[in-house]
Amino acid sequence: MIRPLVFAVVALAFGVPAAAQQPAVLHKTVKVGDLDIFYREAGPEDAPTILLLHGFPTSSQMFRMLIPDLANEYHVVAPDYPGYGHSSMPTHDQFAYTFDNLAKVIDEFTESIGLTRYALYVQDYGAPVGYRLAAGHPERITALVVQNGNAYDEGLDNDFWKPIKAYWADPASMEKRDALRSLLSYEATIWQYMTGARNPELVSPDGAAHDQFLLDREGNDEIQLDMFLSYGSNPPLYPSWQAYFREHQPPMLIVWGKNDQIFPPAGAEPYKRDLETLEYHLLDAGHFALETDGEEIAKLMKDFLGKHVKE
Repeated sequence: MIRPLVFAVVALAFGVPAAAQQPAVLHKTVKVGDLDIFYREAGPEDAPTILLLHGFPTSSQMFRMLIPDLANEYHVVAPDYPGYGHSSMPTHDQFAYTFDNLAKVIDEFTESIGLTRYALYVQDYGAPVGYRLAAGHPERITALVVQNGNAYDEGLDNDFWKPIKAYWADPASMEKRDALRSLLSYEATIWQYMTGARNPELVSPDGAAHDQFLLDREGNDEIQLDMFLSYGSNPPLYPSWQAYFREHQPPMLIVWGKNDQIFPPAGAEPYKRDLETLEYHLLDAGHFALETDGEEIAKLMKDFLGKHVKE
């Protein structure tokens, strides 16, 4: 009981309510059609909203440290896609695991909880999900925060993508599908978290362990393989997303882990061609930059959104 009391006394001494230091993060579930969509929510509902969209192979847990950092000033919402995290996981025979379908579900999710205007944070899979939302509802988007998420062909030509592109070219091949199963292993998940981290000791093992526990659920491997195939539907949409950038000019903050072996900085550079209001930061971090640079990203977000997002 001593430490909370000391914390409260110190906070009050500086004129800051103790409760404001640690915003409560709520863990909720809402029905979207037949699906239960889990989401994390924090911050005042009348504040500007930030919608956080996660990547592979993770879930909203990737934002577990970022959400409290933002929630004093923003209404923060982070859903899990179907088949990820704590949302429903129908089998791939019962639900079409495509980026079109995931974007449709998240679009309906935003409407079901009453989000009409929001900034988007997109990472990895979050980019093709989020850009579908943005291009479909440009009036809803107040700003974009991009962390290792592509909207251009540049950056998709490294070794990581070769077996995935081989599967795109021959989707009927079980051999090419099965060749991707190694990307679902614990070793591969650890690789995503650790590779490029300037100090591996900053990376908690909890994130990878949490992700792998959910990846290892029966039937989830087929879901992820379907999603690898569906990623091939994204590059043909890049020109339409780039047209959205040019026409609507959403303010964009890029906070990109420059050591990422999946989405290298070559994928970040082309955004400069199309966005007039763009703040660009390459961080000494890997694919999951929030694990090592979460405080810096939160500060950059608050500074940038404070200038450009008005409700």
